[in-house]
Amino acid sequence: MKIFLIAFFVLIVHLVQAQPRQDSLNQIQQWAKWYNLEFTSAEADSMLGNLLQMRRLYATMHKTLPANDIPYPFAFQPAPIGFSVPMNQQKINWIIPANVALPKNKTDLAFYSIPQLASLIKNKKITSVELTTFFLNRLKQWGDTLEAVITLTEDLALQEARQADDDLRKGIYRGPLHGIPYGLKDLFAVKGYKTTWGTTPYKDQVLEEDAYVYQKLRAAGAVLCAKLSLGALAFNNKWFGGETKNPWDLSQGSSGSSAGSAASVVAGLLPFTIGTETLGSIISPSTRCGATGLRPTFGTVSRSGAMVLCWSLDKAGPICRSAADDAIVYYYLKGTDGKDPGSLDHAFNYNPLKKISGLKIAYAENYFNRLRKDAPEWKVLEIYRSMGATLQPVIFPDSGVYTANMISIVLLSESAAAFDELTRTDRDDLIERQDKGFWPNSWRSARMIPAVEYINANRHRYTLSEKVQEVMKNFDVVIVPTYGGSQLAITNLTGNPALCMPIGFNSSGQPLSITLLGNLYDEASILEAATLYQQKTDHHKKRPSIFLN
Repeated sequence: MKIFLIAFFVLIVHLVQAQPRQDSLNQIQQWAKWYNLEFTSAEADSMLGNLLQMRRLYATMHKTLPANDIPYPFAFQPAPIGFSVPMNQQKINWIIPANVALPKNKTDLAFYSIPQLASLIKNKKITSVELTTFFLNRLKQWGDTLEAVITLTEDLALQEARQADDDLRKGIYRGPLHGIPYGLKDLFAVKGYKTTWGTTPYKDQVLEEDAYVYQKLRAAGAVLCAKLSLGALAFNNKWFGGETKNPWDLSQGSSGSSAGSAASVVAGLLPFTIGTETLGSIISPSTRCGATGLRPTFGTVSRSGAMVLCWSLDKAGPICRSAADDAIVYYYLKGTDGKDPGSLDHAFNYNPLKKISGLKIAYAENYFNRLRKDAPEWKVLEIYRSMGATLQPVIFPDSGVYTANMISIVLLSESAAAFDELTRTDRDDLIERQDKGFWPNSWRSARMIPAVEYINANRHRYTLSEKVQEVMKNFDVVIVPTYGGSQLAITNLTGNPALCMPIGFNSSGQPLSITLLGNLYDEASILEAATLYQQKTDHHKKRPSIFLN
């Protein structure tokens, strides 16, 4: 009897041990089906030991959670093999008019261009302190209305303005940004000030470093007046202090995530601002608010000192009222400090006097043909033709090329890694939105993206880039409807520069836009083409009425 009981006990132990193992094998086989794979029971059995070993490795790594600023030691290079980055920088003769006068109506000063303001500063018709105080007062008056200002950097602004005035008295003039106020999207670090990333878990965060972008603009003599709103962790326009508004319609959000940057410029709270884009965060708020936004070639502005969302997609660029202003800001912004593995310097040879005959321009016929015949985008083509441009129809690579939304795999994999600490500590519960489409749920879901699929998405990305560059190389500019097809996702993946500018209003009084695409490392051509368009139109000069006092 004793021997029987022992044998029975041993059998029970084996059955108990076998059941969890069989459950694990079933689980492996079910997981595989998520990724269109079929593993036999024998294959799953062979895998189990490796998976358990990997789980132990993961547990060891999770004892130390990486902060957002720890670099990813691999860099995306948008240029196909054999592509040559232009390096021969030529001198740019910025046109600063000599006869600019202070306006009789002081509010008009809020909508002066950068060259106009530069003329007033350079010719000592206004001091930087006076100009800075004017814009600080505008920010105080209207910042809460737009819900666009996170931190007013008043003490720093007045200090930098005094320095600009002192330099000018000594005969030191740093260029067209000397003494000009501006604002930064609040994901760029500035010593002594909060860098909140727009969300509750980080709303009291102070990073004791100066972002590369801030350093470059300070060296150019620009004056930082405010750190501006962004949607929580660079998603849309809702942040811990509210929801940033569209200056044309305060019942509507300004879109995101460079929400405060676009809204502040259009409302005349600042002459220029800096935004970032991962998937539309310069283009989208520029469209919604009626700004002119430049998304540069990936890697042409170092992101050191900035919040990481996605290492291979994040880009920083200027948001202004005109392409001519964008060109000035970008010239002083571009480059690298060696701290961002994905960044480099390149030649930016913008010509303020470029003729239309010097540009080869195409339009994406496959996108335009989807528009109704009276769509305002067609009028843009007519204006270019009236200037003497010969527009070539092209088929932009999209259907049959971008067959899967691969940008989601790239963006979610990298951003979930960048905010691993937030998810694992459950502080993601503090984020302003908790719906299924927002970051907390997206990052939990991203845990199911295998490394193999992430890598292969990037390999498909390389093929996509080759196809796009094959079309782009024949032209300086390709005109596309801003939200035509999948071009926004495609060009963010390929790293091509884009310029979004206003082209009028719809029947509801909302701004409309068009987008100009350029070759890699050729921001100059799209800025030149946009400047020529804006010299023939006045859409970019329109002012939202509520902010005219």
